[in-house]
Amino acid sequence: MDIIQLPLTQIDEDTDQPRYQFDEEALVELMRNIEEIGLLSPIKVRTIDGGRYKIIYGNRRYKACKRLGLATIPCIVTNMTDEQEIYLEQIAENLTRQGFSPIEEAEAFNKLMTDPKFSRSVKFLASKFGKPETYIKNKCELLKFGSSVRKLIIGGTEIRKDRLTEDQLLPLKDLPMEHRDPLALIMAKDEMPPSDVKKIAKLFKDKDISASTKDKLLYKSGPGLLETWSVQQHNKAEKAKPAEPKAPKAEKAPKASVSPTGVAASSEVAAAPSVSPYEAMDRKLNQLLAALPAFTPLPDESALSLQEMDAESRIALIRRMEALLDQLRSHTEEWDKLKTIAAAN
Repeated sequence: MDIIQLPLTQIDEDTDQPRYQFDEEALVELMRNIEEIGLLSPIKVRTIDGGRYKIIYGNRRYKACKRLGLATIPCIVTNMTDEQEIYLEQIAENLTRQGFSPIEEAEAFNKLMTDPKFSRSVKFLASKFGKPETYIKNKCELLKFGSSVRKLIIGGTEIRKDRLTEDQLLPLKDLPMEHRDPLALIMAKDEMPPSDVKKIAKLFKDKDISASTKDKLLYKSGPGLLETWSVQQHNKAEKAKPAEPKAPKAEKAPKASVSPTGVAASSEVAAAPSVSPYEAMDRKLNQLLAALPAFTPLPDESALSLQEMDAESRIALIRRMEALLDQLRSHTEEWDKLKTIAAAN
């Protein structure tokens, strides 16, 4: 395999290659390494018309050398023309490199399976790249999410704020779109681990919970949703317990008679008094006060961030806002009436 030095001015990048995201910090680090010890690994190019060359793999190395102002770069030159073979080699090479994002992988696998030029099966890809079929299928599941979620996806398993790993996302993949993306954004914001995401996903898959209730749940935080799941599980466990045998129906109590001491006598024990309306109202008020967080204004940038959201995410956000406002209006109307009555007395 011959390695030759080619002028950077004769080389073109391949805009159709599977990798298109380049981390700036990693690129700067690569530039430092090249300055210190030179470029250790050549890039691979193919010949094209006009005496020029197009990169097959090594775009990041090419970018680093170009920024450094180098005149030439070491290259492996090939005459490959088969688009499929070129694309397969590009994917195989990037799978061995750091920084090839899960979304880039997913889009590359999906292209090989759906583009008429390729039309390859999952089984073929698994064999070609030495990956389990489930690996490829799970990567493609990431494409179910909208662009606002996709841009947060990172490789690895480290949980980071406002970022998402595959393990965090996959439990949500089968949910309807109106719940899937908003939940993913909540999971990113609150740094929810995959084990908790799975529980929250089960909550939204529960057929006993109506769609409107699920819509309202979307204005809760990640920990709030987890708490809701915990309460639901407790309630289900209580319902599943075998019913205790009912006590024999008490006969009608005889009319009390007055004893010589003047105390009413009866063979039956008086029933315990029920909770008074005041106690029920007070209990509900305390529950609401405990559930509502203290008010803090949203950041000044909130309005600007709304303008930058894509249409799909904005619609989902509006639905959650409407659900929150409906709930708050109902509570406000009820307690306003009670406050007016209390003040009048």
